[in-house]
Amino acid sequence: MIVEGRAWVFGDDINSDLLYPQAAFGLPLDEAIGYVFRANRPGWVDLVQPGDVIVGGRNFGMGSARTAGALLRRLGIAACTADSFASLFFRNGINTGLPVLACPGVTAVVEEGQRVRLDLGTGLVRNLDTGAEAQGARLPAELLETLTGGGVLASLERRGLIAPPAR
Repeated sequence: MIVEGRAWVFGDDINSDLLYPQAAFGLPLDEAIGYVFRANRPGWVDLVQPGDVIVGGRNFGMGSARTAGALLRRLGIAACTADSFASLFFRNGINTGLPVLACPGVTAVVEEGQRVRLDLGTGLVRNLDTGAEAQGARLPAELLETLTGGGVLASLERRGLIAPPAR
């Protein structure tokens, strides 16, 4: 699985409260996306385009187990890569179908606005503008299968293990 897109770079210790603030709870996803990063980057959601990639520093997504991956996907974010992830954010990303790739050193090779390619099968992140690379941990086949299936719920529905939600 390969993802390419324009990079949005964030620093270390980005809290899940910034990704999915309390004010967005209970709102439909199309409304809740307006709150993503509002506290630290007002107007950012208006600049994001489908296919963009978030590049984070250490401990990206720390904090509570908010399902920010669903908001980021609805916003059009194609994937997230970071020097390291909080474990809850990482798993919530996979569960909601948001590709996430831990890649130590990625913030040293990517600047905001540059185009990046993430190969989730090998763990390689390449800056398409400069050619610089960082090697992360490849995702296991089971997680890749969950991602290509649209997330854990979609995968379970497709396999007949749970009923689809009432629409």
